[in-house]
Amino acid sequence: MKPKDQHRREFIKQSGLGLLGLTLLPSAYGKIAPSDRLRVAHIGVGGMGNSHMKWFSALPEVDVVALCDVDELHLANSLKTMETLQPGKKVKGYGDFRNILDRKDIDAITCATPDHWHAQIATLAFQAGKDVYGEKPLSYDVKEGKMMLKNLERHNRIFQMGNQIHATDNFHRVVEIIKSGAIGKVHIVRLWKTGAPPNLGNPKSVAVPKGLNWDMWLGPAPYVDYIPEKCHFTYRYFLDYSGGYFADFWCHIADVAFWALEPKGLKSILARGEKAEGIADTPQWLEVDYEFDGLKLYWTTEPPNVPGAADRGIGAYFEGDKGSLICDYNTREITINGETMTDIPEIPQSIIRSPGHQQNFVDAVKTRTQPESNLAYARNMTLPMHLGLISYRLGRKLNWDSEKEKFIGDSEANDLLSRKARKAWRLVT
Repeated sequence: MKPKDQHRREFIKQSGLGLLGLTLLPSAYGKIAPSDRLRVAHIGVGGMGNSHMKWFSALPEVDVVALCDVDELHLANSLKTMETLQPGKKVKGYGDFRNILDRKDIDAITCATPDHWHAQIATLAFQAGKDVYGEKPLSYDVKEGKMMLKNLERHNRIFQMGNQIHATDNFHRVVEIIKSGAIGKVHIVRLWKTGAPPNLGNPKSVAVPKGLNWDMWLGPAPYVDYIPEKCHFTYRYFLDYSGGYFADFWCHIADVAFWALEPKGLKSILARGEKAEGIADTPQWLEVDYEFDGLKLYWTTEPPNVPGAADRGIGAYFEGDKGSLICDYNTREITINGETMTDIPEIPQSIIRSPGHQQNFVDAVKTRTQPESNLAYARNMTLPMHLGLISYRLGRKLNWDSEKEKFIGDSEANDLLSRKARKAWRLVT
């Protein structure tokens, strides 16, 4: 190992700042020495992957050194974009993410592939000694999330899930207000996100476009002939790859509820919904009732019948025994004794504000401390989403053993907690 590489890795592994719980921001040390820079690769460079490229290349201590995509057109366009984002710096392109994981000079990866690839790529990255910034949802199924956490702990890795709203001041402040007890004990939470899948019709399979590795795009998912509507952005409306609007937005708004309340002892899940129109099979609309110890949580596609919800396309409503709080990404209203306000100034700020979601990840990599939206937290918050989809697919109420993480007396439901990958793509050992 070259001396400068050793210096960089020792800095990342041994920085004492993490022991103090401190974060060293770029402004604190000015120009970044080459030996202290973080070398990052982006896997999956479609729409969200290009956002990753822009976010991370803008951080003073980051060098983007590699990109990967199974679509040669996506990759070529993104490499051109990187020439403008990082002028004069070499960025290598790959069609197989494993080539990136084999590179010893890469410290961290970001993953913005379709959902069904998230967990395998993250787990293999942990095993290869890479830290991971991974897009939501965390994993395709429940077992994958457990596999990720086991490997993160075994290999002493850092992980941040890409629910960027977590970094906002509004969510931090909502959590402070709820935890202060200002609205009393919260016994009901209502979450919602409006919207429905597009009608994709009933298209037939066609020839795979030149430059797209369709077999690798499918990866662990069941093999099907190529249908354009099942690929790229609209993949999210097929249960083989994702979970529709529900899986797409759950973590963005359930985040504030799980952060504020830390619900435990999930007992039951009851979902109601209808399949999307046309070829898509994720829900057209969905309602899910969750019962935790001392808390009922409801998900709906339409805003609930509570004050302030109708004007919000996404939101969370906390009902306490002293008052209520409603919020979305950027706004909040607290109602106590009939008076509505946007803040309670006498409640002190108790949560350190984020330096930015991506900067938080970079700081965590350098200090070897887990970031705000870390894997253990993200898995706990994501798990009920998976269970809601299983209840939807089976069309019945399910009882859950939160200690054993199994459904009670329902082998059919338990079979849906995991999916066996196609033989050629069982890459995790």
